[in-house]
Amino acid sequence: MVAAGTLTRADLAEALHHQVGLSRADSAKLVEQVLEHMCSALSKGENVKISGFGTFVLRDKGERVGRNPKTGVEVPIAPRRVLTFRASQMMRDRIVGAD
Repeated sequence: MVAAGTLTRADLAEALHHQVGLSRADSAKLVEQVLEHMCSALSKGENVKISGFGTFVLRDKGERVGRNPKTGVEVPIAPRRVLTFRASQMMRDRIVGAD
């Protein structure tokens, strides 16, 4: 199912098809709806928490002074919004235990 170490939307839909028994079209539609709902919540400034998986959090970063590592010249970095993900403890335990 996963070719190059990347899980895709198609892989999620295929897993739904096999494990839940939904049609391929319904599986793909469900994956799209879940992802769209998450994106919509994040765009409204809401955090997305999936119990046992992790939390997606939007943070507003203020303007700051950065430095070009090659020349050493200071340049202002504009304020921006960044998306961060923090894995739940259950997920971290599963990943570390997977080795």
